[in-house]
Amino acid sequence: MEKRIHLSLAHMGGEEQRFIQEAFDTNWIAPLGPNVDAFEIMLQNYVSNKNEPLYVAALSSGTAAIHLGLILLGVQSGDEVICQSFTFSATANPIVYQGATPIFIDSEKDTWNMSPHLLEKAIIERKKITGKYPKAIIPVHLYGMPANMSDILSIAKAYQIPVMEDAAEALGSKYKNNKCGSFGQLGVLSFNGNKIITTSGGGALICKSKEMAQKAKFYATQAREDKPYYHHEKIGYNYRLSNICAGIGCGQMLVLNKHIQRRQQIHELYTNLLKEIDGIYVMQNPSPDYASNFWLTCILIDKNKIAVSNADIRIYLEQKNIESRHLWKPMHMQPIFQKHPFYGDGTSETIFNQGLCLPSGSSLTDDDINRVVKEIRSII
Repeated sequence: MEKRIHLSLAHMGGEEQRFIQEAFDTNWIAPLGPNVDAFEIMLQNYVSNKNEPLYVAALSSGTAAIHLGLILLGVQSGDEVICQSFTFSATANPIVYQGATPIFIDSEKDTWNMSPHLLEKAIIERKKITGKYPKAIIPVHLYGMPANMSDILSIAKAYQIPVMEDAAEALGSKYKNNKCGSFGQLGVLSFNGNKIITTSGGGALICKSKEMAQKAKFYATQAREDKPYYHHEKIGYNYRLSNICAGIGCGQMLVLNKHIQRRQQIHELYTNLLKEIDGIYVMQNPSPDYASNFWLTCILIDKNKIAVSNADIRIYLEQKNIESRHLWKPMHMQPIFQKHPFYGDGTSETIFNQGLCLPSGSSLTDDDINRVVKEIRSII
């Protein structure tokens, strides 16, 4: 059998070991240290816009970042938080951690992300039903594709609701030439093993002010007060990134741009190889305003035209030792969330039923991508 082609493996650049060894040599084997500080600065410099410095708290996961973000925004039991339905469950779960209720919003067709039209509809209706506006809005830049942040932020501003961007899959993606994660009051990144860069496990919270970042770090280190003994006035969490993992991140930052460029090249190759197949659509940037990192190249399959479904192709590719994956199953379709309010028109459900993620890791070769397409053509 031919070698396994994985969906998105971690891709080391070669410098990670240097930072890790330094941590061992200096005995910084703790959830803090020089690598953590350096990694935060590298991220801050990367995501900040020219006229607006941003501040970063390096954390143990993207999920932890969302959870702390909700705490910083004052989300409590009984509140409602607007959440994109078409996403991974980690976007929605922290809302429930806080005892709040997720209000799920369907996607728009162009970006697959939160529909501004349905967002405003939900805000107006929730105010009528509950007497108050939702406490926060969480749009997602799905598979690296930026959400329509201009419209989302305009609506959020009109109703004075803070926005926290889930940019877990969108490090390096740009909307109107600004980095994803830099638009809302808060932004979230993930460095899980399958992301653009990895820290093995890890994440980060992007903040508009230094004070907000410091507050995130305070909660992430068990909310220990600044006293010569352990003193706690608030509930805290063990959410800080380790110095070892941050060392991996420092090394990965040195190859971030190369990894993004390679994912974009892979997407372009898929686009060219599949463009003549009537019945397969490769997800594209909707306009020059959007510049996805194409973390994963995603396709839609029209079974009426090619007589096979996304599930058929996934199973066939697996038989050929090629990993592919269904798109995220929308949250409003998940058993655990089915009772929560949903504002939709069927867009994300249709995309889920037709979509497939193709192998897109930056370590893949052109020959690997050609093999994937060859097998897709075979089943068709």
